[in-house]
Amino acid sequence: MAEVALRSVRKSFGRSQVIQGIDLTIQDGEFIVFVGPSGCGKSTLLRLIAGLEDVTEGELLIDGEVVNDRTPKERGIAMVFQSYALYPHMTVFENMAFGLEISKLSRREIDERVRRAAEMLQIGELLDRKPRELSGGQRQRVAIGRAIVRDPKVFLFDEPLSNLDAALRVQTRIEIAGLHRQSRATMIYVTHDQIEAMTLADRIVVLNAGQVEQVGTPLDLYHRPANLFVAGFIGSPQMNFWASEVLAIAQASVAIRLPSGGRLEMPAVSDGLAPGDRVTLGIRPEHLAVTEAGESGLRGRIDLIEQLGESHLLHIRVEGGSIITARLPGDAQRASGGEVGLQLPVDQCHLFDKAGQSVMRPVSTLS
Repeated sequence: MAEVALRSVRKSFGRSQVIQGIDLTIQDGEFIVFVGPSGCGKSTLLRLIAGLEDVTEGELLIDGEVVNDRTPKERGIAMVFQSYALYPHMTVFENMAFGLEISKLSRREIDERVRRAAEMLQIGELLDRKPRELSGGQRQRVAIGRAIVRDPKVFLFDEPLSNLDAALRVQTRIEIAGLHRQSRATMIYVTHDQIEAMTLADRIVVLNAGQVEQVGTPLDLYHRPANLFVAGFIGSPQMNFWASEVLAIAQASVAIRLPSGGRLEMPAVSDGLAPGDRVTLGIRPEHLAVTEAGESGLRGRIDLIEQLGESHLLHIRVEGGSIITARLPGDAQRASGGEVGLQLPVDQCHLFDKAGQSVMRPVSTLS
Protein backbone atom coordinates (compact mmCIF):
# COMPACT_ATOMS: atom_id res chain seq x y z
CA MET A 1 0.00 0.00 0.00
CA ALA A 2 1.22 3.52 -0.76
CA GLU A 3 0.26 7.13 -1.22
CA VAL A 4 0.32 8.39 -4.82
CA ALA A 5 0.90 12.10 -5.43
CA LEU A 6 0.87 14.11 -8.66
CA ARG A 7 2.54 17.53 -8.58
CA SER A 8 1.73 19.80 -11.55
CA VAL A 9 1.81 16.79 -13.88
CA ARG A 10 1.56 17.52 -17.60
CA LYS A 11 1.65 15.24 -20.62
CA SER A 12 2.05 16.35 -24.22
CA PHE A 13 2.11 14.42 -27.46
CA GLY A 14 3.93 16.76 -29.81
CA ARG A 15 2.12 20.09 -29.60
CA SER A 16 -1.02 18.54 -28.11
CA GLN A 17 -1.21 18.81 -24.32
CA VAL A 18 -3.53 16.08 -23.04
CA ILE A 19 -2.84 16.39 -19.28
CA GLN A 20 -2.76 19.99 -18.13
CA GLY A 21 -1.04 20.49 -14.81
CA ILE A 22 -2.82 18.08 -12.46
CA ASP A 23 -2.25 18.21 -8.70
CA LEU A 24 -3.74 15.27 -6.84
CA THR A 25 -2.97 13.19 -3.75
CA ILE A 26 -4.33 9.66 -3.44
CA GLN A 27 -4.14 8.45 0.14
CA ASP A 28 -2.67 5.15 1.24
CA GLY A 29 -5.38 2.49 0.96
CA GLU A 30 -7.82 4.75 -0.88
CA PHE A 31 -10.01 3.63 -3.80
CA ILE A 32 -9.97 6.45 -6.37
CA VAL A 33 -11.96 6.39 -9.61
CA PHE A 34 -11.17 8.55 -12.65
CA VAL A 35 -14.25 9.37 -14.74
CA GLY A 36 -14.90 11.65 -17.67
CA PRO A 37 -15.95 11.66 -21.32
CA SER A 38 -13.93 9.94 -24.04
CA GLY A 39 -10.71 11.82 -24.70
CA CYS A 40 -10.65 13.55 -21.30
CA GLY A 41 -7.26 12.03 -20.41
CA LYS A 42 -8.27 9.50 -17.74
CA SER A 43 -6.50 6.50 -19.32
CA THR A 44 -3.45 8.64 -20.16
CA LEU A 45 -3.25 9.73 -16.53
CA LEU A 46 -3.39 6.09 -15.41
CA ARG A 47 -0.63 5.18 -17.87
CA LEU A 48 1.53 8.00 -16.48
CA ILE A 49 1.15 6.56 -12.98
CA ALA A 50 1.95 3.10 -14.31
CA GLY A 51 5.07 4.28 -16.12
CA LEU A 52 3.74 3.27 -19.53
CA GLU A 53 3.96 6.93 -20.61
CA ASP A 54 6.61 9.50 -19.66
CA VAL A 55 5.63 12.60 -17.68
CA THR A 56 6.34 15.72 -19.77
CA GLU A 57 6.42 18.08 -16.76
CA GLY A 58 5.88 17.77 -13.02
CA GLU A 59 6.56 15.05 -10.49
CA LEU A 60 4.90 11.72 -9.77
CA LEU A 61 5.50 10.28 -6.30
CA ILE A 62 4.68 6.81 -4.98
CA ASP A 63 5.20 6.19 -1.28
CA GLY A 64 6.93 9.54 -1.00
CA GLU A 65 9.53 8.87 -3.69
CA VAL A 66 9.71 10.52 -7.12
CA VAL A 67 9.28 7.76 -9.74
CA ASN A 68 9.33 9.75 -12.99
CA ASP A 69 12.38 7.86 -14.25
CA ARG A 70 11.49 4.44 -12.84
CA THR A 71 10.22 1.57 -14.95
CA PRO A 72 6.75 0.09 -14.30
CA LYS A 73 8.39 -2.87 -12.56
CA GLU A 74 10.35 -0.58 -10.25
CA ARG A 75 7.26 1.39 -9.21
CA GLY A 76 5.62 -1.46 -7.31
CA ILE A 77 2.37 -1.26 -9.25
CA ALA A 78 0.16 -3.86 -10.92
CA MET A 79 -2.24 -3.04 -13.75
CA VAL A 80 -5.40 -4.77 -14.92
CA PHE A 81 -6.30 -3.87 -18.50
CA GLN A 82 -9.55 -3.78 -20.42
CA SER A 83 -8.33 -6.79 -22.42
CA TYR A 84 -7.51 -9.82 -20.28
CA ALA A 85 -4.08 -10.31 -21.95
CA LEU A 86 -3.79 -13.94 -20.80
CA TYR A 87 -1.33 -16.34 -22.41
CA PRO A 88 -3.57 -18.80 -24.28
CA HIS A 89 -1.11 -21.72 -24.07
CA MET A 90 -0.74 -21.45 -20.28
CA THR A 91 -3.06 -22.66 -17.55
CA VAL A 92 -4.67 -20.27 -15.09
CA PHE A 93 -2.01 -21.19 -12.53
CA GLU A 94 0.79 -20.56 -15.02
CA ASN A 95 -0.68 -17.23 -16.10
CA MET A 96 -0.89 -16.06 -12.50
CA ALA A 97 2.57 -17.39 -11.65
CA PHE A 98 4.41 -16.10 -14.72
CA GLY A 99 5.45 -12.72 -13.29
CA LEU A 100 6.58 -14.32 -10.04
CA GLU A 101 8.75 -16.81 -11.91
CA ILE A 102 10.45 -13.97 -13.77
CA SER A 103 11.13 -12.35 -10.37
CA LYS A 104 12.90 -15.60 -9.31
CA LEU A 105 10.66 -16.38 -6.35
CA SER A 106 10.83 -19.87 -4.92
CA ARG A 107 8.34 -22.45 -6.17
CA ARG A 108 6.87 -22.68 -2.70
CA GLU A 109 6.33 -18.92 -2.47
CA ILE A 110 4.80 -18.87 -5.95
CA ASP A 111 2.43 -21.70 -5.12
CA GLU A 112 1.33 -20.05 -1.86
CA ARG A 113 0.68 -16.67 -3.50
CA VAL A 114 -1.23 -18.08 -6.46
CA ARG A 115 -3.45 -20.31 -4.35
CA ARG A 116 -4.13 -17.55 -1.82
CA ALA A 117 -5.20 -15.18 -4.62
CA ALA A 118 -7.26 -17.90 -6.30
CA GLU A 119 -9.11 -18.55 -3.03
CA MET A 120 -9.79 -14.83 -2.58
CA LEU A 121 -11.26 -14.62 -6.11
CA GLN A 122 -13.03 -18.01 -5.90
CA ILE A 123 -11.20 -19.47 -8.91
CA GLY A 124 -9.32 -22.25 -7.11
CA GLU A 125 -11.06 -24.93 -9.18
CA LEU A 126 -9.98 -23.22 -12.41
CA LEU A 127 -6.21 -23.33 -11.88
CA ASP A 128 -5.65 -26.21 -14.32
CA ARG A 129 -7.78 -24.77 -17.13
CA LYS A 130 -6.66 -22.83 -20.18
CA PRO A 131 -8.13 -19.36 -20.91
CA ARG A 132 -10.25 -20.71 -23.79
CA GLU A 133 -12.12 -22.87 -21.26
CA LEU A 134 -13.16 -19.85 -19.17
CA SER A 135 -16.02 -17.35 -19.36
CA GLY A 136 -15.32 -13.64 -19.72
CA GLY A 137 -15.89 -13.05 -16.03
CA GLN A 138 -13.56 -15.89 -15.07
CA ARG A 139 -10.84 -14.56 -17.38
CA GLN A 140 -11.12 -11.12 -15.80
CA ARG A 141 -10.76 -12.66 -12.34
CA VAL A 142 -7.62 -14.43 -13.51
CA ALA A 143 -6.25 -11.11 -14.77
CA ILE A 144 -7.01 -9.54 -11.39
CA GLY A 145 -5.44 -12.53 -9.64
CA ARG A 146 -2.28 -12.08 -11.72
CA ALA A 147 -2.07 -8.57 -10.29
CA ILE A 148 -2.82 -9.65 -6.71
CA VAL A 149 -0.01 -12.21 -6.52
CA ARG A 150 2.57 -9.50 -7.16
CA ASP A 151 1.59 -7.87 -3.83
CA PRO A 152 1.87 -4.39 -5.39
CA LYS A 153 1.90 -1.04 -3.63
CA VAL A 154 -0.80 0.24 -6.01
CA PHE A 155 -3.43 -1.49 -8.15
CA LEU A 156 -4.36 0.21 -11.43
CA PHE A 157 -7.55 -0.77 -13.31
CA ASP A 158 -8.17 0.49 -16.85
CA GLU A 159 -11.89 -0.10 -17.63
CA PRO A 160 -11.61 -3.75 -16.56
CA LEU A 161 -15.33 -4.54 -16.87
CA SER A 162 -16.14 -3.00 -20.24
CA ASN A 163 -15.97 -6.35 -22.08
CA LEU A 164 -18.42 -8.09 -19.73
CA ASP A 165 -22.18 -8.35 -20.01
CA ALA A 166 -24.42 -6.53 -17.53
CA ALA A 167 -24.79 -9.38 -15.02
CA LEU A 168 -21.06 -10.14 -14.99
CA ARG A 169 -20.24 -6.48 -14.59
CA VAL A 170 -22.28 -6.36 -11.39
CA GLN A 171 -20.75 -9.58 -10.08
CA THR A 172 -17.17 -8.57 -10.86
CA ARG A 173 -17.73 -5.08 -9.46
CA ILE A 174 -18.77 -6.67 -6.16
CA GLU A 175 -15.64 -8.84 -6.24
CA ILE A 176 -13.37 -5.84 -6.81
CA ALA A 177 -15.03 -3.99 -3.92
CA GLY A 178 -14.51 -7.07 -1.75
CA LEU A 179 -10.87 -7.27 -2.80
CA HIS A 180 -10.33 -3.67 -1.66
CA ARG A 181 -12.00 -4.32 1.68
CA GLN A 182 -9.78 -7.34 2.28
CA SER A 183 -6.48 -5.95 1.04
CA ARG A 184 -6.92 -2.22 1.87
CA ALA A 185 -4.53 -1.62 -1.03
CA THR A 186 -4.37 1.69 -2.86
CA MET A 187 -6.51 1.33 -5.98
CA ILE A 188 -6.91 3.66 -8.96
CA TYR A 189 -9.69 2.76 -11.35
CA VAL A 190 -10.62 4.24 -14.75
CA THR A 191 -14.16 3.93 -16.08
CA HIS A 192 -16.75 5.75 -18.16
CA ASP A 193 -19.51 3.96 -16.20
CA GLN A 194 -21.03 6.17 -13.50
CA ILE A 195 -22.49 3.22 -11.61
CA GLU A 196 -19.02 1.69 -11.25
CA ALA A 197 -17.64 5.03 -10.09
CA MET A 198 -20.41 5.74 -7.58
CA THR A 199 -20.45 2.24 -6.07
CA LEU A 200 -16.70 1.57 -5.89
CA ALA A 201 -15.00 4.88 -5.11
CA ASP A 202 -13.95 6.42 -1.84
CA ARG A 203 -13.45 9.53 -3.96
CA ILE A 204 -14.11 10.30 -7.63
CA VAL A 205 -11.89 12.47 -9.84
CA VAL A 206 -13.94 14.04 -12.65
CA LEU A 207 -11.72 14.87 -15.64
CA ASN A 208 -12.46 17.03 -18.65
CA ALA A 209 -10.03 18.01 -21.43
CA GLY A 210 -7.02 16.97 -19.37
CA GLN A 211 -8.03 18.94 -16.28
CA VAL A 212 -9.61 18.02 -12.95
CA GLU A 213 -13.10 19.51 -12.67
CA GLN A 214 -13.84 18.23 -9.16
CA VAL A 215 -12.60 15.68 -6.62
CA GLY A 216 -14.93 14.37 -3.94
CA THR A 217 -16.89 11.50 -2.51
CA PRO A 218 -19.66 10.10 -4.72
CA LEU A 219 -22.32 11.88 -2.65
CA ASP A 220 -20.35 15.15 -2.69
CA LEU A 221 -20.37 15.13 -6.48
CA TYR A 222 -24.02 14.12 -6.65
CA HIS A 223 -25.36 16.64 -4.13
CA ARG A 224 -22.80 19.45 -4.48
CA PRO A 225 -21.43 19.57 -8.05
CA ALA A 226 -18.86 22.35 -8.39
CA ASN A 227 -19.89 23.37 -11.89
CA LEU A 228 -22.19 22.70 -14.82
CA PHE A 229 -19.90 20.06 -16.28
CA VAL A 230 -19.90 17.91 -13.15
CA ALA A 231 -23.63 18.48 -12.61
CA GLY A 232 -24.38 17.28 -16.13
CA PHE A 233 -21.91 14.39 -16.11
CA ILE A 234 -22.69 12.82 -12.72
CA GLY A 235 -26.14 11.28 -12.56
CA SER A 236 -28.20 9.29 -15.02
CA PRO A 237 -30.35 10.63 -16.55
CA GLN A 238 -28.41 13.86 -16.33
CA MET A 239 -29.57 16.94 -14.45
CA ASN A 240 -32.22 19.17 -16.05
CA PHE A 241 -31.12 22.73 -16.79
CA TRP A 242 -33.01 25.98 -17.41
CA ALA A 243 -31.57 29.31 -18.52
CA SER A 244 -32.75 31.81 -15.90
CA GLU A 245 -32.19 35.40 -14.77
CA VAL A 246 -31.30 36.96 -11.42
CA LEU A 247 -34.16 39.14 -10.12
CA ALA A 248 -32.89 40.22 -6.70
CA ILE A 249 -30.00 39.66 -4.30
CA ALA A 250 -30.27 39.16 -0.52
CA GLN A 251 -27.60 38.47 2.10
CA ALA A 252 -27.85 34.68 1.86
CA SER A 253 -30.14 34.06 -1.09
CA VAL A 254 -30.76 34.89 -4.72
CA ALA A 255 -34.17 35.28 -6.34
CA ILE A 256 -34.36 34.12 -9.96
CA ARG A 257 -36.96 34.30 -12.71
CA LEU A 258 -38.19 30.88 -13.85
CA PRO A 259 -38.73 30.11 -17.55
CA SER A 260 -42.48 30.34 -16.90
CA GLY A 261 -42.09 33.84 -15.48
CA GLY A 262 -42.43 32.70 -11.88
CA ARG A 263 -40.01 33.48 -9.08
CA LEU A 264 -37.80 31.12 -7.05
CA GLU A 265 -35.65 32.18 -4.09
CA MET A 266 -32.60 30.00 -3.53
CA PRO A 267 -29.89 29.74 -0.82
CA ALA A 268 -27.03 30.98 -3.00
CA VAL A 269 -23.81 32.95 -2.60
CA SER A 270 -24.53 36.39 -4.02
CA ASP A 271 -20.90 37.50 -4.43
CA GLY A 272 -20.32 38.39 -8.06
CA LEU A 273 -24.00 38.21 -8.98
CA ALA A 274 -26.23 41.15 -9.86
CA PRO A 275 -29.85 41.59 -10.94
CA GLY A 276 -30.17 40.88 -14.64
CA ASP A 277 -27.32 38.32 -14.71
CA ARG A 278 -27.92 35.15 -16.68
CA VAL A 279 -27.71 32.00 -14.55
CA THR A 280 -28.55 28.33 -14.99
CA LEU A 281 -31.03 26.53 -12.75
CA GLY A 282 -30.60 22.78 -12.37
CA ILE A 283 -32.57 19.94 -10.79
CA ARG A 284 -32.15 16.17 -11.03
CA PRO A 285 -34.95 14.08 -12.60
CA GLU A 286 -35.59 12.25 -9.33
CA HIS A 287 -36.10 15.56 -7.46
CA LEU A 288 -38.53 17.13 -9.92
CA ALA A 289 -42.07 16.98 -8.52
CA VAL A 290 -44.74 16.15 -11.11
CA THR A 291 -48.21 17.39 -10.22
CA GLU A 292 -51.57 17.72 -11.91
CA ALA A 293 -51.77 20.40 -14.59
CA GLY A 294 -52.58 23.80 -13.12
CA GLU A 295 -51.18 23.06 -9.64
CA SER A 296 -47.91 24.94 -10.31
CA GLY A 297 -46.53 27.68 -12.52
CA LEU A 298 -44.40 25.34 -14.65
CA ARG A 299 -46.35 23.23 -17.11
CA GLY A 300 -45.52 20.65 -19.75
CA ARG A 301 -46.76 17.80 -21.90
CA ILE A 302 -45.45 14.23 -21.64
CA ASP A 303 -43.73 13.33 -24.93
CA LEU A 304 -42.46 9.87 -23.97
CA ILE A 305 -42.52 7.46 -21.02
CA GLU A 306 -39.68 4.99 -20.45
CA GLN A 307 -40.91 2.19 -18.20
CA LEU A 308 -37.97 0.75 -16.27
CA GLY A 309 -39.87 -1.39 -13.80
CA GLU A 310 -38.82 0.19 -10.52
CA SER A 311 -39.31 3.66 -11.99
CA HIS A 312 -40.65 5.59 -14.98
CA LEU A 313 -38.74 8.27 -16.87
CA LEU A 314 -41.07 10.98 -18.16
CA HIS A 315 -39.70 13.11 -20.99
CA ILE A 316 -41.69 16.32 -20.75
CA ARG A 317 -41.82 19.14 -23.29
CA VAL A 318 -42.06 22.41 -21.38
CA GLU A 319 -42.85 25.95 -22.48
CA GLY A 320 -40.29 27.09 -25.01
CA GLY A 321 -40.01 23.63 -26.55
CA SER A 322 -37.19 22.14 -24.46
CA ILE A 323 -37.38 18.60 -23.07
CA ILE A 324 -36.80 17.79 -19.42
CA THR A 325 -36.80 14.44 -17.63
CA ALA A 326 -38.60 13.42 -14.44
CA ARG A 327 -38.20 10.11 -12.61
CA LEU A 328 -41.34 8.72 -10.94
CA PRO A 329 -42.03 5.44 -9.09
CA GLY A 330 -42.79 2.48 -11.32
CA ASP A 331 -46.44 2.40 -10.27
CA ALA A 332 -47.08 6.05 -11.17
CA GLN A 333 -50.08 6.42 -13.46
CA ARG A 334 -49.15 8.76 -16.30
CA ALA A 335 -49.87 8.66 -20.03
CA SER A 336 -48.03 10.02 -23.04
CA GLY A 337 -49.58 13.26 -24.26
CA GLY A 338 -50.88 14.18 -20.82
CA GLU A 339 -50.51 17.68 -19.39
CA VAL A 340 -48.64 17.96 -16.08
CA GLY A 341 -47.50 20.62 -13.65
CA LEU A 342 -43.93 20.76 -12.36
CA GLN A 343 -42.68 21.90 -8.96
CA LEU A 344 -39.05 22.67 -8.08
CA PRO A 345 -38.23 21.90 -4.41
CA VAL A 346 -35.79 24.68 -3.56
CA ASP A 347 -33.66 22.43 -1.33
CA GLN A 348 -33.03 20.14 -4.33
CA CYS A 349 -32.21 22.84 -6.87
CA HIS A 350 -28.78 23.96 -8.04
CA LEU A 351 -27.70 27.34 -9.39
CA PHE A 352 -24.72 28.12 -11.61
CA ASP A 353 -23.38 31.51 -12.66
CA LYS A 354 -22.68 32.60 -16.24
CA ALA A 355 -19.22 30.97 -16.04
CA GLY A 356 -20.85 27.65 -15.13
CA GLN A 357 -19.63 27.64 -11.50
CA SER A 358 -21.94 26.65 -8.65
CA VAL A 359 -23.12 29.53 -6.46
CA MET A 360 -25.10 27.37 -4.04
CA ARG A 361 -24.94 28.01 -0.30
CA PRO A 362 -25.58 25.05 2.04
CA VAL A 363 -29.13 25.31 3.38
CA SER A 364 -27.82 24.81 6.95
CA THR A 365 -26.04 28.19 6.79
CA LEU A 366 -29.23 30.15 6.15
CA SER A 367 -30.31 32.40 8.99
